[in-house]
Amino acid sequence: MGEPIRVAHVVGKMVGGGVEQVVMNYYRHIDRDRVQFDFLVDADSTLVPRDEIESLGGRVFVVPPYQHVIAYQRELVRLFRQERWPIVHSHVNSLSVFPLRAAKRAGVPVRIAHSHATAGEGEFVRNVLKCTLRPLANLYPTHRLACSEHAGKWLFGSERFDILVNAFDVNGLRFRESARALFRHAHNIDKTSVVFGHAGRFAPPKNQAKLIRIFSRVVAKRPESKMVLAGQGPDLAPCRELAKELGVEGKVIFPGQCRDMDAFYSGIDMFLFPSTYEGFGLALVEAQAAGLPCLASSSVCQEANPTQEVVFAPLDDESAWEAAMLSMKPRQDRALTVDEVRRLKHFDITGAASGLVSYYEEIAHKFVPACAAQSERRR
Repeated sequence: MGEPIRVAHVVGKMVGGGVEQVVMNYYRHIDRDRVQFDFLVDADSTLVPRDEIESLGGRVFVVPPYQHVIAYQRELVRLFRQERWPIVHSHVNSLSVFPLRAAKRAGVPVRIAHSHATAGEGEFVRNVLKCTLRPLANLYPTHRLACSEHAGKWLFGSERFDILVNAFDVNGLRFRESARALFRHAHNIDKTSVVFGHAGRFAPPKNQAKLIRIFSRVVAKRPESKMVLAGQGPDLAPCRELAKELGVEGKVIFPGQCRDMDAFYSGIDMFLFPSTYEGFGLALVEAQAAGLPCLASSSVCQEANPTQEVVFAPLDDESAWEAAMLSMKPRQDRALTVDEVRRLKHFDITGAASGLVSYYEEIAHKFVPACAAQSERRR
């Protein structure tokens, strides 16, 4: 058997966000005898799983932060020429114009732009940059992927794109009583507490500050309530301060980045997702796979509601969120119904990873002469 097709994944800043999680989910489950991943990460990344990547046969290449545009593109051109990857797969949304321009200059035959996000309230400077670069999104890719129809249309407009779902190990998030007990013990949560939970990077789009404000009103009427906000990010310290100001610091738990997400989902009773915008909303789908009642902002796309059980509320109506949270009740039986299992199957990583391998092989054999020749030799 010949060498696997090596794909260069441009992931930007690895800081524990959802995009890196999706890429790593696929990497763990692909057939690495057929396709291998290399990772191009910005130098100011804080959570690079280098040991795991290298143990799976991948490599990590550190490049200047994208803010240093000239140095960033110069180093990318050098790497693309040196390593001669047949496929460059960029995950940095509207910023993909920079790595894919470098890839074209270096003669990379297959250049994939992948849309993982849209734009919304709360990040003025970033949104200005996104909207400035968006008209350039179709200049350099040969292929386009998106995590949802919503995200694809936002970045690529009327150009054709394919959907690659944000897949995960659906069965791995099933409720476990032992995991629940350990999680609650670790965070000093007693058995009688009713626990709301949220997982996401602490940044404006995830909107944790508004969640804390609403929770302070909920806990006044439902004093047995607690809330776990999992994740890291620039808004973590301000959110801790806000909880203190509102007098709920003993009720709001900040466990940091949870490595064992099935324990997190088992440990809470209900899931909250107040994002101002999302390209998709992976954590919301994970919570459904864990059998949790879910409340989400109406800014989140319906594609993230496969079970059709999520309750949506408008972000600008805090009273509606308060009422919805007060009406939520823990699910007595966390086992998924037959219909829920069927609807979530689309997001299972096993089938999705196999499909991604086939996708890479198909485009490589069509557009990369060396890959096509290798395929012929295998026959």
